[in-house]
Amino acid sequence: MPAFLEVQNLVKSFGTNTVVKGVNFAFDKGEFISLLGPSGCGKTTILRMIAGFERPTSGAIRVDGEDITHLKPNQRKLGMVFQAYALFPNMTVGENIAFGLKIAGMPADQRRARVDEMLKLIGLPGFEKRYPYEMSGGQQQRVALARAIAPKPRLLLLDEPLSALDAKIRVSLREEIRAIQRDLGITTVFVTHDQEEAMSISDRIVVMNAGNIEQLGAAHDIYNRPETRFVATFVGQLNTLPTGVIPGISGERAIRPELISLAPRPETDLTLTGIIADLHFLGSVQRLRVDVGGTLINIDTFNNQTAPLHRGDTVTLHLAQKDLLILGA
Repeated sequence: MPAFLEVQNLVKSFGTNTVVKGVNFAFDKGEFISLLGPSGCGKTTILRMIAGFERPTSGAIRVDGEDITHLKPNQRKLGMVFQAYALFPNMTVGENIAFGLKIAGMPADQRRARVDEMLKLIGLPGFEKRYPYEMSGGQQQRVALARAIAPKPRLLLLDEPLSALDAKIRVSLREEIRAIQRDLGITTVFVTHDQEEAMSISDRIVVMNAGNIEQLGAAHDIYNRPETRFVATFVGQLNTLPTGVIPGISGERAIRPELISLAPRPETDLTLTGIIADLHFLGSVQRLRVDVGGTLINIDTFNNQTAPLHRGDTVTLHLAQKDLLILGA
C-alpha cells in the first residue's frame, strides 16, 4: 500500500545556507506525525514546503499519490494551524470558521450547519457570534483548529500551535487535538520543539537536527533506543558516564535518571556509591544530583522514601547493565 504522505530528497536553501538537507519520509493515512527538534533545525521549513508557502530547492512532496510539489497552497487541499492563531480580528468566530467554506462556494445554509458542527467538535457551542478578542488564547486556538478542518482537508498541518499557551492549557489542548484527530482520522503533521508534547500524542516522531533527520520512529523507540548521540541527549534527561565511573566497564556509557534507584531491584546488577550534592522537590518526584567520584549523576525517585534525604548523605545507586546506552556519533 503506497504511503499517504511522502517526502523525497527534499532540499531547501536560502542563498548559500541549506536548511533542509535531502530529507526523506513516508507516512500512512491517519497517522499523527511530529517533527521534533531545536529552533533552526528545519522542521517548520519542511512544514511550510508541504503547505506550499515555501518552494523546495529540489525534491518532491506527494499526498495520496498526487505530486503537490509545485501546486499553489489553495490547490493542495490542506488545513493549517499557526502558532499565533491567525484569526481575522474583524470577523466573528462563525465567520472565521466559515471563511474557507465561503471561498469554496458552499451555500450559506450548509456553511451554518458546518460551523455548528465544528463548534460542537471543539467544545465551544454558542460561540459563533463572539469575536477573537473576547476569547482566551486556548479558545482562539480551538477556533483556528476548527477553521482548518471545516473544509475537510486531506492533511492537517500544525505549526507549534501550543507554544503561546500556558502549561496547563497546553496539556489539555494537545489531548483535545489528538482526540479530534483520531475521531476524524485525518493525517496530521505537528511541529514542536517540546519533547513531552511529541512523545505524548504522536504515532511516530521525526527527530531533526541541522536540516537532517536524526531518527524516525515511535516515541518509545526514540526514547529507549536512540540511534545517535543527539537523539539520546535531546530527547529526555540523560546521564553521561565517562570511562572509569562504572568499575569493569570501559568506554563512555549513558543512562536515564529514572532507571537508577536507591534500593536494589531484581534486574539491577551494578552499584555505585556517591554523595548527594543537591536535591530538588518536584511534587511526586524528587530529583537527586549525586557526586560519584567527581561525576554528577541525576536520579529521579518517587517521594515515598521512609527516611528523608539530605545534602551530604552517602547513598548507594543501583542500576542494570542492560539499561546502559552506548552513545553513537
